Amino acid sequence: MPCVVAAVRAGQTVADAAFSGPERETTVKLPLPKTRRNRLLLAAALLVAVAAALYWGLRKPAAPSLATSPVTRGNLEQTVDATGVIDAYTLVSVGAQASGQIKSLKVQLGDVVKQGDLIAEIDSTTQQNSLMNAEAALENIRAQRAVQQATLREAELAFARQKQMLADEATSRAEYESAEAKLATARAQLRALDAQTRQRETELGTARANLGYTRITAPIDGTVVAVVAEEGRTVNANQSAPTIVKLARLDLVTVNAEISEADVVKVKAGMPVYFTILGNPDHRYEAKLRTVNPAPASISSDSTSSSSSSSSSSSAVYYNALFDVENPDGTLRIDMTAQVSVLLAQARDALLIPTVALGPKVPEGGPGRAEGDAPRQRGNGNAARAQGDGAQRPRRQQPDAAALAASNSYIVRVVGKDGQPEPRRIKAGLNNGSSVEVLEGLAEGDLVVVGEVTDAERASARSTMRGPMMMGGPRR
Repeated sequence: MPCVVAAVRAGQTVADAAFSGPERETTVKLPLPKTRRNRLLLAAALLVAVAAALYWGLRKPAAPSLATSPVTRGNLEQTVDATGVIDAYTLVSVGAQASGQIKSLKVQLGDVVKQGDLIAEIDSTTQQNSLMNAEAALENIRAQRAVQQATLREAELAFARQKQMLADEATSRAEYESAEAKLATARAQLRALDAQTRQRETELGTARANLGYTRITAPIDGTVVAVVAEEGRTVNANQSAPTIVKLARLDLVTVNAEISEADVVKVKAGMPVYFTILGNPDHRYEAKLRTVNPAPASISSDSTSSSSSSSSSSSAVYYNALFDVENPDGTLRIDMTAQVSVLLAQARDALLIPTVALGPKVPEGGPGRAEGDAPRQRGNGNAARAQGDGAQRPRRQQPDAAALAASNSYIVRVVGKDGQPEPRRIKAGLNNGSSVEVLEGLAEGDLVVVGEVTDAERASARSTMRGPMMMGGPRR
């Protein structure tokens, strides 16, 4: 029989070797002791753990994922935003000064009228009768004056005769004085009739005016925006002037914008202003601010004193700013809402970055300047002696609060060539809250950091979305 060479191989028995047949040499494995195999597995696990610890300890931390924004060019505006209401440039309530029934109404809603056009007619029977009575009274007074004029002439002639006769001693003093008194009486009665004549003439003029009031005409060129009364209605002008129609000039409208008390100190008359309406937000209407009211609109309706009102008021205070806009096509209508922007400043073709990219504000000279820098600039000898003697170590100069408030310099983080963010000082210009103008320190195309996400934050986000991560070795 062939020789059988015995060898040790894990996982194979003597029976397996015998079954392989006599034609080839068979290696027979005898199982290792269990304790020795466990020691080998434990040693391998320890080697893997040490290698992993060395890898994670020597590995550089991964760079954070940066949220960046490029420096772009564009236009920037700094504005005060407000909500306004469109009003007619001129709005007139056309009322009736005469009492009576409206016989006819000559206009309808939306009609365009010219100054002097007939709008409505009121029954004029009463006014016509008053006019005829005034005319008759005036004629009566004029007739009485004519009679008194003749009486005065008679008295003048009688007095003249008595005066001549008295001079010739042909009459008595009593006759002369009686003629003189009658002349004075005739002249006084004539003056009284002259006054009554003027009174009757005034009454006649009032009657004619009242008759004219029965014909209501347009006081201005405009559009009928409201018809308050209707034909057949009786109006009473004795207590108050009832409104018949309302006329408005709509080729020029006035926008009444409400400016908050926090922003009203920034605006003044003459500033450029533009607005849009809800029906056409893409079209921008431009104008100039005409005036800013010195007091809020609520002052006209306050029943208490201004001091008590201001002390007890807890609501916001708004001031009305007015400006006029041409409206030739009638697109703008009364009581439309206008989104108003008062232009405080603007920059065209400027370098822009998001406002969130701005870091802390620094003085104009740059951050981190020490107090020892100033002596070196004034005299290097004193500074050298101070450093050589070691009397006092230079301290970091604290930025002056006023200088810091007046500064326009900020620190921003810019992505460098190696992909890592680096701080850079810039000088900012206009800032509208979302974008800021860069005057110095950046070039178009630079990437500024607006935020970052670390590996830990990404892992936390993944674990939140996927649930707890399962860790462990292979299943047995």
